[in-house]
Amino acid sequence: MSSEPLPLPPVASPEVIEIERALTRITYLSTRARQHERLMTLAGVPLDRAAVALLRQVADSEPLRPGELAQRLGVEASHVTRTVQQLQKSGYVTRVPDPDDGRAQRIQLTEAGRAAVDRVREAGARGMQLVLADWSPEELGQLATLFHRMVDDFLSYSLEEETEQPAAAPGG
Repeated sequence: MSSEPLPLPPVASPEVIEIERALTRITYLSTRARQHERLMTLAGVPLDRAAVALLRQVADSEPLRPGELAQRLGVEASHVTRTVQQLQKSGYVTRVPDPDDGRAQRIQLTEAGRAAVDRVREAGARGMQLVLADWSPEELGQLATLFHRMVDDFLSYSLEEETEQPAAAPGG
């Protein structure tokens, strides 16, 4: 197993360059602090971006160990620990025993956490509906299909890259 990342193609097509530019723009627009504050106000949820990302991740999966959450979110485990503590104090998550390892715990949404995620998603969808109001149902369907396909391909590539990496040494 090689520790080198998979090689990049020699050149990106003009279409891929434009997709990357568009994704960069939409990521910037959707992650601005002002946009987040507006969304939280509409949803009635007083949480920072890190807490919302963690809640969304937990909502989209079975209860996860903190280390798994950190890996999925691409952050340090200590960051997840602090965010989970904040969310636990606010009543949005709880710790439950790991059925596979009695010494470990997993993070699970509470009813308040589920309601908060639902409100955030609903507010986000309503905002997106306003932005895309002039798009036809067919165009929206095509965009949704292509986005899901792209995300699936990104995930597949990510998993392939992970299997190319050497396993961590025991104890390290």
